[in-house]
Amino acid sequence: MLTTQFLLLGAVLFCIGVYGVLARKNAVMVLMSIELILNSVNINLLAFSVRHGSVDGNTFALYIIAIAAAEVGVGLAMVLLIYRNRRTIALDDLSEMKG
Repeated sequence: MLTTQFLLLGAVLFCIGVYGVLARKNAVMVLMSIELILNSVNINLLAFSVRHGSVDGNTFALYIIAIAAAEVGVGLAMVLLIYRNRRTIALDDLSEMKG
């Protein structure tokens, strides 16, 4: 019963994150939505890890946390550079950057 509740929570967070990536026009909000997606994957990994009595899910969750930290650093650096050049972080205005 407890595993299904965690899986349901992970599914809800994943759906909210996907909606945020698809619907938002602000680059910072898109980065936050990607973080929600990664955290929902962590919840699922930990739920299955507890269910099967293994530490593999915990190990993968730590890797995902490290990847998420790197993603935030690189993503925010890109957002700052775009803001410095364009004075906006709206994703619709970045369509002019196509080569």
